[in-house]
Amino acid sequence: MQPIELVVFDMAGTTVTDHHEVERCFAEAAAETGLFVTDERILAMQGLAKRYVFETLWKEQLGEHNPEIQRQVDVSYAIFRRILENHYLTQGATPTEGCLDTFAYLYERGIAIALTTGFYRVVTDIILEKLGWLKGLDGRRVGTSESLIQVSIASDEVERGRPYPHMIERAMYLLGVSNPKAVVNIGDTPSDLLSGRAAGVALNLGITNGTHSRDQLEAHPHDLLINSLWELPALLDAREVSLV
Repeated sequence: MQPIELVVFDMAGTTVTDHHEVERCFAEAAAETGLFVTDERILAMQGLAKRYVFETLWKEQLGEHNPEIQRQVDVSYAIFRRILENHYLTQGATPTEGCLDTFAYLYERGIAIALTTGFYRVVTDIILEKLGWLKGLDGRRVGTSESLIQVSIASDEVERGRPYPHMIERAMYLLGVSNPKAVVNIGDTPSDLLSGRAAGVALNLGITNGTHSRDQLEAHPHDLLINSLWELPALLDAREVSLV
C-alpha cells in the first residue's frame, strides 16, 4: 500500500461544527424567493455547490427548459449569499470534536491537510478567518508545511463541485500529490463520499456526527464510517502498521 501523503476534509459538518445553519439559511432564501422545498430535500443536497442546488431545485419547480430559471436562480442565490455571509460574520464558527487534535497528528507526521467545501470562496474565507485557519495561506489559498492547513478549495474554483472529484484533484495538483492512493477523503454527506469514490482515493471515509447519520450514509460509497475525527489518527496508525 502507498503511504498517505494527504487527507482531504470537508468543512461544514466535518471540520467545522454544523448546527444546521446552512440548511436554515438555504430554507430562508428559498422561502423569500418563492422556491418550495422541504427540509429533507435540502439536507439531501448538503455538500453540493450551492448555486448548483438552486439550479436543480428551480428546474424541478419550473421545468427543465423554463426561460425564467436562470433569473430565479440569480435572485435566490444572491439572497442566500447575503443571509449566509451575515450568519458567519456575526456568529462565527468552531472546530468539530477532535478536529484540532487530528490536525496536530497529521502535522507531526508531515501529512498534508486540504479543506474542500460546497461553499464559494467569499464565505469559505469568512469561516477560515473566524477559525484562524486562513493564516499562512497565499492568494491561491495554498499554505506551507508550517501552516495549519496546506490548501483550501472552494466549489467556485473548480469546473464542477461535488459529487465530481475536481476539488480533490485540484488539492492534489496544488500540493504535488500525484497518486490518489496516497489520499484519504473524509466528509459527512453523500456528495463527499461520491466525490471520494470518483477520485479513486485510498480511503473514502464518512463521518456520522455531522449533517448525516450513519443510517443516512450507509447506502453511499465508503470504505468506513467513523463516529468523529477522534477516530482518524488510530485508523491511520493501524494502516501504517500494516505497511510494515
